[in-house]
Amino acid sequence: MSVFEGLRFRRVYSPIHNLDPRIKFVYVCAIFVAAIIFWELLPLIILFLIQIPFVLLAGVKREWLRSMRGAAFLATVIFLTNFIFSFIGAGYIVTTKNVENAVAMTLRFIVLVESFSVFFLTTSPDHLGLALEQTHIPYEFCFAFTTAVRFVPVLAEEAQTIMDAQKARGLELERGNFLKRIRNYIPILIPLIVGSIRRSLELAEAMESRAWGATKNRTNLYVLKMHRGDFVLIVIAVGILATAIYIRLFFGIPSLNELLGSLF
Repeated sequence: MSVFEGLRFRRVYSPIHNLDPRIKFVYVCAIFVAAIIFWELLPLIILFLIQIPFVLLAGVKREWLRSMRGAAFLATVIFLTNFIFSFIGAGYIVTTKNVENAVAMTLRFIVLVESFSVFFLTTSPDHLGLALEQTHIPYEFCFAFTTAVRFVPVLAEEAQTIMDAQKARGLELERGNFLKRIRNYIPILIPLIVGSIRRSLELAEAMESRAWGATKNRTNLYVLKMHRGDFVLIVIAVGILATAIYIRLFFGIPSLNELLGSLF
């Protein structure tokens, strides 16, 4: 469940937290597009390293590392899937190219998780909803999205609490074959679903008591405005995207094996 720690906002005073969420989302989209257009290992390593200064400036290194550990299982599945298919396609021969391609696909996934983790760790759900409203998205969709962002980490924490409680009562989740392990999670899912329904009813009652939807023209206490740091970040995002597209179109990217061979 630690991967969902990357969706939990941490209220820390930092230059990254103070940035406009709209500009941070543009930066995340630029990293997303750059990661998608490359399938070589070297540019993906660079994209991964580019975001490390943002993590350090934001002061969320511990939470970011926790989300990376949570994504390790899916990263392992992606690596094994790509490696097995490459192994079969190469005639059951293990080559450095196949291994490098599998590592590159895994690193692409890690880069995407890394960028979105930094975004959600440094962006308040209130500011995120305000940013969506100021881009003229209907408030109902903004509210639904921000509510999901708020409650996904809460549900993950509640699921972990239920798992710990059931293990303390003697439930062995990791014992038995595949179907047996799936059945072992039924005592986890039932109280989690019941708790989610109860929480949704409480939220609905709270919304009704506050006359949610009574007025169409809503007002907000704060208005998002762009500052100097936001313009710097948007220049960085456009620069990364433009450089990635230019390199993709006009340069041949060597594999790591070819680069090491030319150096040594």
